[in-house]
Amino acid sequence: MTNADILRIAMEQHAIDANCSPNDFTRDDNVVVISRPNENARRYLNLPFFCNLITYGSNIVASVDERIYDFVKKYIDTEYPHGCFETPQIHHLTNEFIKYGFMPCYQAEYWLPDVGVLKETPCRYETRLLEQKDFSELYLPEWSNALSPKRPHLDMLGVGAYDNGKLVGLSGCSADCDSMWQIGIDVLPEYRRQGVATALTSRLAIEVINRGKIPFYCCAWSNLGSVRNAIKSGFRPAWVEHTAIEKEKALEWNSNRHFQKQVNKDKES
Repeated sequence: MTNADILRIAMEQHAIDANCSPNDFTRDDNVVVISRPNENARRYLNLPFFCNLITYGSNIVASVDERIYDFVKKYIDTEYPHGCFETPQIHHLTNEFIKYGFMPCYQAEYWLPDVGVLKETPCRYETRLLEQKDFSELYLPEWSNALSPKRPHLDMLGVGAYDNGKLVGLSGCSADCDSMWQIGIDVLPEYRRQGVATALTSRLAIEVINRGKIPFYCCAWSNLGSVRNAIKSGFRPAWVEHTAIEKEKALEWNSNRHFQKQVNKDKES
């Protein structure tokens, strides 16, 4: 599997998610399409989108509710492409979306493996390949990035690091769609900065590719620890997304409880 194959498969899946053509992501001009549900979309997506902005670097593809089609088209065609994902420009989206009960919320960078640099890196601790049958006792707060208790049936594989039998780091991947599995990573605080995250992430990425699937990785731009881990593990930036959700959910996410929870998760990555 080549890097070109990996990128093509990612764009094909993204086209399913966004209700567009894979070629739309490589055009010079921006593209706006009406979002539609699709049973083959990534399983964690809440479709149809109200507004989802996607860029692989050359343009922006916007998958939107028909009510804001004209507004979003003007927005992405007026602003400098990268500025569409940044403040203060993004406040224009807030001011418009709030009229319909939505707000801009999720923004993240997504990474794909570079097969030219991806390799298994050494770990000073024992590592073990884990399968679904091994996860039942691991749905705990300390492994909340690696495993998802809300969707345990999608957790496919994991790689654990053990210090004298104690689990100290865990990478896991979920089958978010038929072709692509998303990797998450957790390392106990006292075992960080020892290369554990990189060893587990790179090993799991190779295991995923060996099973004919595409591993992908996601993190916030500001989560520098996670960004460094992606790079060290052989991943490279592939695309960026910005998604609007219902106002009530966005405000709940921004509450002190959710804010502190996310801060803690970022520190643990």
